[in-house]
Amino acid sequence: MVNALDEVPADFLFALGTLRQARCRSELHLEEIPAPSRLAPFAVALGAEVIAPGEAAGAGAVHGPAAAALEPASGSDDVELATGRFILLHDPDGSAVWDGEFRVVTYIRAQLEPEMGNDEMLGSVAWTWLVEALDNHAASYRSAGGTATRVLSESFGTLSDRPNSIDIELRASWTPASPDITSHLEAWSDMVCTFAGLPPLPDGVTPLPHRRREPS
Repeated sequence: MVNALDEVPADFLFALGTLRQARCRSELHLEEIPAPSRLAPFAVALGAEVIAPGEAAGAGAVHGPAAAALEPASGSDDVELATGRFILLHDPDGSAVWDGEFRVVTYIRAQLEPEMGNDEMLGSVAWTWLVEALDNHAASYRSAGGTATRVLSESFGTLSDRPNSIDIELRASWTPASPDITSHLEAWSDMVCTFAGLPPLPDGVTPLPHRRREPS
């Protein structure tokens, strides 16, 4: 009888083991989710969300929904600050598009304060967060690419009392230099927390420029 694991390439099994070794921030809740089946012969996917921890109130400068969620008087309900997906693809035959046998594909989304969402530098700062996070974790890579998108949500009719909101979305992918993915997942987890606005920002990460609204 053939064991299913016998059909999985050794490099991919090794990569899965390195993912389990990653040390991610405690605010980040990770779980395995169904992986896309058409992008590569082998794939694994992780979903993530950042929930505002009550003990983080007053821990430092924050932005986006964290600025309101971490106020002492904000109540006890958990607040989702950011969500994301981390997908590792593997093709034993290699891919000319990837320039390698592995490819990391990621997605991050977080809500921002209106004045931050209107900042013309938002997209380039979001990309800088990715590059600097990978560099800070010494995650060697090549052939990186991505798209940063601002999403404006407006409500009408029976929902017109809801305030407008602006989200930032970053879709990115890169080719890791080796099957050891530990540092790549750790870098990505820091990125998700940075998008969520949680302090402290890791050394070398560029903070998003913004102005805090003065109370009326």
